Amino acid sequence: FNVVDAVEGKQVKIRRMPGMGSIKRNDVVVFNYPCPKKWRRIEMDVMQYYVKRCVALPGDTFRIVNGHYRVAGYAGILGCTDAQERFMTLIEERGFSDDTVGVRAYPEDSLIGWTVKEFGPLYIPKAGDTITMDSRNARLYRDMVEWEQSKNLRYEGENVYLGDSLITTYCFLKNYYFVAGDKAENSRDSRYWGLLPEEYIVGKAVRVWKSTDRRTGKRRWDRTFKKIE
Repeated sequence: FNVVDAVEGKQVKIRRMPGMGSIKRNDVVVFNYPCPKKWRRIEMDVMQYYVKRCVALPGDTFRIVNGHYRVAGYAGILGCTDAQERFMTLIEERGFSDDTVGVRAYPEDSLIGWTVKEFGPLYIPKAGDTITMDSRNARLYRDMVEWEQSKNLRYEGENVYLGDSLITTYCFLKNYYFVAGDKAENSRDSRYWGLLPEEYIVGKAVRVWKSTDRRTGKRRWDRTFKKIE
C-alpha cells in the first residue's frame, strides 16, 4: 500500500504479495488493527499492529457458548480455554450484567444482544459468498459491506439500502477471520470490534524473537526463539 498516504491517515488500496501456506484455526496472526478510530468502521492504521489467535476461518460458523469458543463441525480446542474459563469466573464473581462494558459484544445491538458469554451463531464470510440482506444481516455485516463498497449501508424496516440502491442480497468480495486474544479478560479482539479482513493480515507469529522482563528490564533468554504454541 501507499505508505505516505497510510501515515497521513488516508485509506489505502492494499495489494498482497504471495504468501507461503495458509492460516489455520489457532494460528497466531499479526495484523494491522482494523478499527483505530471507531469500532463500527474498518480502517487501515499502518502504525498499529496487533497479535491475536485465529479462532474461526472464512466459511466457518462461530459461536461463544458459556464463554467458550465453538465452530460448527469442529471438535478441537479453540483459543486459550483456561483464559476463557477464568473470564467467565470473573464475570460471575463480580456480578457483571450483560450490559456491562466488557461483557457486551459485537455488534452491540439491542435486538441481537450478543455478549462475550453467549455469542452467535455468526457466519464468517469468504470471498464469493452471497447472503440475504435483511435488517438482521445488515446489522451483522454492515462494517464489511461499507468497507468493501465505500458506501453507506442502512435499513428501514426490512428494506436494506446500499447507497441509494435497494438490495436484497450481497456477495462478499473478501475473506474474513475471527481473532481472539489469549488473555480473554483483557483483549480488544473480534468479540468487540468484529471481523478481520484478510488484507490486514501481515503474517503468522511462529517464534519469540526477543523477550524482556517488564519489572527488571532484563532479557529472558529462556524465551528467546521459543516456538509459539
